[in-house]
Amino acid sequence: MAQTIEGFVGTSMDNARLSPIHYRVFTLIAAGYFFDVADYVILGSLIPDMTHSGFATAPQMALVGSATLIGLFLGTLAQGEFTDRFGRKTVYQFNLLLYGTATIVAAFAPDYVWLAALRFVAGIGLGAEQPLCFAYAGEYAPKRIRGRFIAGVQLIGGACVWPITTLFALVFRDSLGWRGCWIVIGICALIVFVFRFSLPESPRWLATHGQGKRALELLESMGIGRPSAGEALIEDAASNTHSDPFAVVFRHYRGRVFAGMVCFVAFFGVALGLGAWLPSMIAGRGMTITKSLTYTLGMQMAFPCASIFMMFALERFGRKITATTAFVLAGVFAVGFVNAGTDTTLLMVGFCMIFFIQLAGNSMQIFCSEVFPTNARASGFGIAQSAGRLGTAFIIPGILWVQTGYGVGAVFVCVAIALVIAAVTVNLIGPETRGLALDEIAPPEG
Repeated sequence: MAQTIEGFVGTSMDNARLSPIHYRVFTLIAAGYFFDVADYVILGSLIPDMTHSGFATAPQMALVGSATLIGLFLGTLAQGEFTDRFGRKTVYQFNLLLYGTATIVAAFAPDYVWLAALRFVAGIGLGAEQPLCFAYAGEYAPKRIRGRFIAGVQLIGGACVWPITTLFALVFRDSLGWRGCWIVIGICALIVFVFRFSLPESPRWLATHGQGKRALELLESMGIGRPSAGEALIEDAASNTHSDPFAVVFRHYRGRVFAGMVCFVAFFGVALGLGAWLPSMIAGRGMTITKSLTYTLGMQMAFPCASIFMMFALERFGRKITATTAFVLAGVFAVGFVNAGTDTTLLMVGFCMIFFIQLAGNSMQIFCSEVFPTNARASGFGIAQSAGRLGTAFIIPGILWVQTGYGVGAVFVCVAIALVIAAVTVNLIGPETRGLALDEIAPPEG
């Protein structure tokens, strides 16, 4: 029986050995992902300085954070349609150009209103980064190490960013000021934008969009597969799909995308909400800004630790059990965090809380990126993640409202409840994906 083009490409990619192109893809994906995470950390780290300098009040900075997240919501939602229709590389280039430019201009904002508007534009650019990162990395990764490959991207481009960026703010916030810190981030994003011109398109996407010849040429350049002599590859409906990716998601994968929405709201609401307010909460215990940032930095060492463990856990235990267990334990430590009696206990419990929040949330993200077909992968993941972006836009000011009205304890009770809900819902995202080919989990559709 003759093999289809997309079937041959998918099998070749699933069984490939790592090539120089794989390493280039890995490096440039991780480099772009860096800014998605750094953006939040810088904002949270600099909020105390921005409020103490009189530039804006805490509620006004909450509006700035929400404006960024609304931009992220729109960027995340829109990128799926464009990416699944027109290719991964095109959108991957544009998003960092928009983000880097808007971030540099925002550094010169005269007041919080202009800052919020420009952060909204930067958010639109940055919104494409995570969905593309996980979809693109998953499509290149061999199936035997797909979880480890994507977890490695998250380790370099996501986890290590938290302590590195907090340390950057801690060291340079006095000499550069908050405006200078944003300028540095924007310039670095534009540098990565230039390097990304060397990224190849996804062979899986090419094979499902009428460009099978280009896909086969790319496979040959990677040294991972060519049809045997006399073997004819045939086309079918999925070889040049014209289906609307949003329609594919909501026609066949409604349950998966809605479960992903709930998990992303919980994960982003907790991780980004605490990222924005944790330094201020710790400073509220009587610490100086410098000491609170130092303690936050200590807790953030949990991020790389969680990602290193995740590289092992996803392939050893699977996506579901790793995410479920970690969500529950994160909730337990969230309750323990608010009851920490000493600064040392606060640091230890905070480390464990952040460890399990990151292990749970990033295991869930990798899982969610695998359960949609190639011609709707970025859309399915993007729709689910956009709900988390939008929800967090309300959660960030909501945390401040709860803290002001009911105290820090109430904030962490809400955090624990959200994490337990996510622990249940993550099991509804789809079948366990460990060791399976992407086309087995969700075959491309015509």
